[in-house]
This record gives sequence, C-alpha cells and structure tokens, in this order.
Amino acid sequence: MGSDAVVTGKKKPVLQLLYVQVLIAIVLGGVVGALFPEFAKGDWIKAMGDGFIKLIKMMIAPIIFCTVVSGISHIQDAKKVGRVGVKALVYFEIVSTFALAIGLLVANFVKPGAGFGGKIPDASSVEKFSKQAGEMKSVDFVLNIIPDSVVGAFAKGDILQVLLFSILFGFSLMILGERGKAIRTFIDDAAHAVFGVIAIVMKAAPVGAFGAMAFTVGKYGPQALGNLAGLIGTFYLTAFLFIVVVLGTIARLAGFNILRFVAYIKDEILVVLGTSSSESALPMLMEKLERLGCSKSVVGLVVPTGYSFNLDGTNIYMTLATLFIAQALGIDLDFGQQMTILVVAMLTSKGASGISGAGFITLAATLSVVSPALVPGMAIVFGIDKFMSECRALTNFIGNGVATVVVSWWENELDHDKLKAGLNRQIDPSDVETAVTTG
Repeated sequence: MGSDAVVTGKKKPVLQLLYVQVLIAIVLGGVVGALFPEFAKGDWIKAMGDGFIKLIKMMIAPIIFCTVVSGISHIQDAKKVGRVGVKALVYFEIVSTFALAIGLLVANFVKPGAGFGGKIPDASSVEKFSKQAGEMKSVDFVLNIIPDSVVGAFAKGDILQVLLFSILFGFSLMILGERGKAIRTFIDDAAHAVFGVIAIVMKAAPVGAFGAMAFTVGKYGPQALGNLAGLIGTFYLTAFLFIVVVLGTIARLAGFNILRFVAYIKDEILVVLGTSSSESALPMLMEKLERLGCSKSVVGLVVPTGYSFNLDGTNIYMTLATLFIAQALGIDLDFGQQMTILVVAMLTSKGASGISGAGFITLAATLSVVSPALVPGMAIVFGIDKFMSECRALTNFIGNGVATVVVSWWENELDHDKLKAGLNRQIDPSDVETAVTTG
C-alpha cells in the first residue's frame, strides 16, 4: 500500500518478532491443553482464539473492497480485469487437479487405512454433515454469490459477495474517469487506515494462538492424535510434498524459490497454524504480496477468489480421507471410482465454499456420490478433523500466495526487483504497520 521499509542495521529483539511470539504461544497453548484439559476447555480460553479470528474477519470485507476497487479503478484497460480473472481460474483448476491427484497417489501407496479393522465409531455425530451435503447444490452456490443487498454482503462478511460488488464498483469508478478521482483518493486513503487497524489487531495474535491451541488440545486430547496418527502424519507429509514439489516447481518457473517465499510469510503461517483458519491471515497476506512486487489489481482479484476456488489443502484432504475411509472399512475402490472421486471432489470443494465446517461437508458430499456405504466411515476421522484443518488451512494459504505471484508474473505485472529484495530480506517483512506508516 505504501513504500517499502528497508531493513536498517538495528534488528528487533527476538522476543519482539511476531512469529516468535506466536510460536511460543502455540507451544504454551499445547502444554496447557495437555496438562490442564478442564481449564483449557473453559469458555474464556476458547474465547481468546475465537475473539482474535472475529477481530480479523471484521476487517476482511473492507480490505477486499478497498483493495479491489482501488486496483480496478486505476486500470485503463477494462479487458484486463477479465483477463486476470480467467488466468486465475485456469491456474486454480490446474493446480487443484494436481492436489487431488497427489492425495490419491499417496493414499494408494501408503494405505493409511489398511489394518484399521473396519470398526465404525458412533456415526450419529456426522449425520448433520451428511444432511448438509445432500442439500448442497451448485445452482445455490452460484446464486449465493449475488447478495440480497450490498449491506448484507458486508454484514455477513461473505468474501465472494463482497468481491462481486467491489468489482462492479471498481468498474463504475473506472468509467467515471476524472469525475471519480475524489472517491478513488478517499478509498486509497481508507485502505491505509484499514491496514493500520490490522496492524493494531495483530498485536493480539499470540493471545489468539494460545487460546485456540489450548482449547483444541484440551478438548480433543493428545490421545486423539495418537489413535489416528498414521492418517494425520500421511496428510501432513502429502501437503509438504505438494508445497515443495508441485508449488516449488511452479515457483521456480515464475522465477522465485518456494522456501524463501514461505520464510517471507512465516508470521502469517504461524497465525494460521495457531488459529486453524486461513482467513485469519488474509489481510496481512494481501499487504505482503503487494510489497513483494505483485500489482494491486492482481492481489485484489486473485487472493479473495482463491479463498473460494483455490483450496489445495482441502483437495488433498478430500482424496486422501476418502481412500483412508474406504481402506479402513475394507471397501475396494476401482480405478473408475477413484477417478470419480477426482471429478466430484473438484466440484464439491467449490460448492461448499464459505459454509461452516466446509471441509467435512465436502467430504460427506464426495463420499455419498462415490459410494453411500462410505458415508458412515466419516465418524472415524471426525475426532481428528480439527487437527487436519490446521494443515488444510496452511496449504490453502501458501497455495493462494503462490497463485498471486504466478498470476502477476503471467500478467507481466510482477516487479522482480521488489520480489528479489523481499525474498532476500532486504525489505523488512515483519510488520504490516511499517508499510502503512511509511505510505
């Protein structure tokens, strides 16, 4: 949003670094949850994590609006918006297919569900997800993109609804030309103020991470990890391979190193890890990508859209969990059924976007189409879904960051000097507020 802050010779004390504070909070939260589970399950501990996520979510709609409107209204060529959107969607579909495929390959090779014994826990806990999956229709998803009212879109914080209105408003300002200059200037200034609020809210990130981790471990207990450690380990390993191999290859083609990129956004990654929500770091990701050399218009279009259409972690989970359940229940899925998983998961992962518990609902929808006999097996993974959601959120988050850089590169709107400076840490990426105050 503003000029970049160059690193000075004086470095911050280690304990003042956000990622260090969040990492310490995550570890302490895990310890408290394991040693004092009753205390950790308390309403106030849970409120720490939930409260922080709500603070971030309240800023997502205005940030998307300011960023998208500002980006589009300054564009001279109206066709560019459509071109960027098409490129983003093509990229999303290609990479999502790779994510689904790698989940299938690893599940067939490792067979994490083999030897489970076919025992199904009480399936009543997953009935509501099966019901919601049955009610989910593609046409409803499309109609839901159109808000009943503009105010309602902002009130609900629905990313796609806010994005639609922001695109239309941006085009309107573009058409107005010089007459819309005052509004454009106001929105540009408002964006700085909004990111200033984010800088303040981020001070509470360690508190939010502590509360979320303590509650999760306290409620589900370390034993939940132990019972299905094979599936959890396989999922995390698969996500790691996807990031390093698939996203790493794509990053290399676009001219940057995936590991350096991950290091650049490590503060936000730890916030996502602590809160199990990729949305909790969306505003900071948009700011950092712009400072990394991506154009404002590409960041404004690709990041919000990616949060609904580029769910790499969710896609890996869908295919891996489906085969795990089939293996655990002793149900053999032939090649045709596994290809059906690929196609169905690609559709259902889009259809449940924005729904609470979307990962589990999309899994239910996929299982019911592939084989209804698999649906009760959801109860096997229900207890550890919270631990799986952290990995889903992390992979989705990193995937959307890479997508934005790649689309900027594809659109010839990537500042390679800024990219190099950012990834080589010649620019201080540790504070959102630094960029805001120097803007």
